[in-house]
Amino acid sequence: MKLNQIDARGLSCPQPVLLAKKGVEKNPEGIQVLVDNTTARDNVSRFANNSGYKVEVINQGGDFLLTLQK
Repeated sequence: MKLNQIDARGLSCPQPVLLAKKGVEKNPEGIQVLVDNTTARDNVSRFANNSGYKVEVINQGGDFLLTLQK
């Protein structure tokens, strides 16, 4: 299944979390979020876990690809 990807690079918190929240509201089966800092990675991961999603984090150079799935 191809998940929608949200590019939140260059954004400071809470924007990546708000984009992730909007993304899962539109696509409750899951999304991917691309961030470029550890704070955003941790905050999006925390949001996902608190919302009942499994999170997989892949380090892509200086960026992090988070896959959120039910």
